[in-house]
Amino acid sequence: MTPERLEHALRAAREAADAAAAVIRRYWDRGVDVEWKSDATPVTAADREAERAIRAVLSRALPEAGIYGEEYGREGGGELLWLVDPLDGTKSFVRRTPFFSTQIALMERGEPVLGVSCAPVYGETMWAARGLGAWLDGARARVAGTAAMREASISTGNLRTLTLDARWDALGALIRDASRIRGYGDFCHYHLLARGGLDLVIESDVHILDVAALAVIVREAGGVFTDLDGGALTLDTRSVLAGVPAIHAQALARLRGAAR
Repeated sequence: MTPERLEHALRAAREAADAAAAVIRRYWDRGVDVEWKSDATPVTAADREAERAIRAVLSRALPEAGIYGEEYGREGGGELLWLVDPLDGTKSFVRRTPFFSTQIALMERGEPVLGVSCAPVYGETMWAARGLGAWLDGARARVAGTAAMREASISTGNLRTLTLDARWDALGALIRDASRIRGYGDFCHYHLLARGGLDLVIESDVHILDVAALAVIVREAGGVFTDLDGGALTLDTRSVLAGVPAIHAQALARLRGAAR
């Protein structure tokens, strides 16, 4: 994409996130019934209405792009594909905690090139596009310069699969060697990483719709964002190792060593 077209797409993604935020705040204020999907995850009218609002904006702005959404699946294809999770963190939403967000990313030929992460009740929005930097509510965001593991702050998210893995012990060693361990989860620890508040994020059970936008944000803030094997993100990505460059490299070497 040309820089001008990328900026146009980013503006559309931000507009779509704002439209979703209006829907989500309305349901947050008045409450909403919860249904359960076949995979035992919750869904609400807020999820569905927010995705419809997002799709309407994105389809007008970039009609040639396909859209892959959490609630309504995939439509269209080609070189450009929007990835949409209208309400990532529905479990938090229904339990009245503010750790949920709208995630919108655009992939070009399989590579995430822009992302918007909007947490309307938490009160924070981040966005980024390839070559345009990462931004937190209009201010430039940069990762920390942490180089030593003993000074690093680590946050973990979903780790169910990793508990069955040989790398579980390697994670324990990382925790022992680091300065502190936290479990912010969802969008929150990626925002903290991108703005210098954390140094490493580890998750073994995610979906690409949850993290594609956040990957662009972290990378444009100067960080590294891969799966736990060090691989690039794809539509099949299910794990994350994201961090400031030096700490990511050290963590990846330890995890790879444990997997041998």
